[in-house]
Amino acid sequence: MIPPIADRFVAGESAESALEHARSANKQGISCILNQLGEHYGDSTNAEADTHAYLDLLEALDNSDVSACVSIKPSQIGLDIAETEFRENLARIVQRAHNCDNFVWVDMEDHQTTDATLHAFESLSTKYDGTVGVCIQSNLKRTRNDLKHLADLPGKVRLVKGAYDEPSAVALQEKSAVDEAYRAHLEFMFEEFDNGIAVGSHDPAMISHAKSLYEEYRTPFEIQMLMGVREDTQRELATEYEVWQYVPYGSKWPSYFYRRVRERKENLLFALRAIMTK
Repeated sequence: MIPPIADRFVAGESAESALEHARSANKQGISCILNQLGEHYGDSTNAEADTHAYLDLLEALDNSDVSACVSIKPSQIGLDIAETEFRENLARIVQRAHNCDNFVWVDMEDHQTTDATLHAFESLSTKYDGTVGVCIQSNLKRTRNDLKHLADLPGKVRLVKGAYDEPSAVALQEKSAVDEAYRAHLEFMFEEFDNGIAVGSHDPAMISHAKSLYEEYRTPFEIQMLMGVREDTQRELATEYEVWQYVPYGSKWPSYFYRRVRERKENLLFALRAIMTK
């Protein structure tokens, strides 16, 4: 059972609890991106189990009235084992999503996985147009070139600042430099992409910048935020824009929760405040 201090950020341990959370968020105009927690599997048994879990989740969504899609980490479905295993499992999930008229986001992990993730995305986005999207991190020095290539492909792109501790040889280190890069990447996307832009940020300045770019270019976009972070703002934004909430769930919640707390001390204060007001 997930303790009250953590359930602000994690929607229970089962797919059913995640669907129930999504149903509640939908009533507030917010769609959900469901992620069963799990990563860096070193054996095929776990990768296969989570692949089947996503296949089942897509079927459950197809048989429900919930507005939600799924998001998957490459190392969760086999990338740490073999690139071929990852691509085969991802293809199975994307095909199921296509059959169910749903959508799959492919999360981005550390820089050593970028090429394999983008290669898999390119192959599947071309085959299943409108069914798959990929995450790109603005702190990586390669990102502008990656975006130039992605602009010519079908599929959505989620831009985030980047949460991994990357070496200076491949990534920007200063917060101000990452913010500047995020702004520049957003400008490129709104100017060059036909659609499919996802602004993955809680930063009011970046969201405001995206809104201004939309007024200039009219390129369709959506805003994505984490469950448990600035939820009042999510509800407010949902009255004018398309908002998606990233909703993690599952038995592997402790590592995810502690990562959220380490990222920002405010997250722990939010959780404690939630407990005190229940």
